[in-house]
Amino acid sequence: MAARNTARKRAFQILFEGDQRGVDVLTVLADWIRHSRSDTRQPPVSEYTMQLVEGYAVHAVRIDELIAQYSVGWTLDRMPVVDRNILRLGAYELIWVDETPDAVVLDEMVQLAKEFSTDDSPSFVNGLLGRLKDLKPSLRREAQ
Repeated sequence: MAARNTARKRAFQILFEGDQRGVDVLTVLADWIRHSRSDTRQPPVSEYTMQLVEGYAVHAVRIDELIAQYSVGWTLDRMPVVDRNILRLGAYELIWVDETPDAVVLDEMVQLAKEFSTDDSPSFVNGLLGRLKDLKPSLRREAQ
């Protein structure tokens, strides 16, 4: 499972970079892949990282709508960039990736928040993704 953990971390970094640079995440993903092939010091981009980033890109608009709708007291643009992108990745994997257990998604995203964000971020991430987990059946029906 360490490989999936690393894949999630890299997917988060790609989403974060795209957000910071104002560039489409698929462009950033392509840059990461190109760099990993041309520079042996760059780690390869795993298949699962690609699946996460590409899957997020397909559902990005809906994911942002959900985050904005269920984040109490925070607008998407006021949210810390790190938290926003952890939530984006978590929402995608939680709602659209069936083979990952919900508890694993929540735990992994909370760990990313602990590593990359503020002291308050893990509880914020856990709370919002927990709400989406509870709403998952109805959100899945809407998506179909």
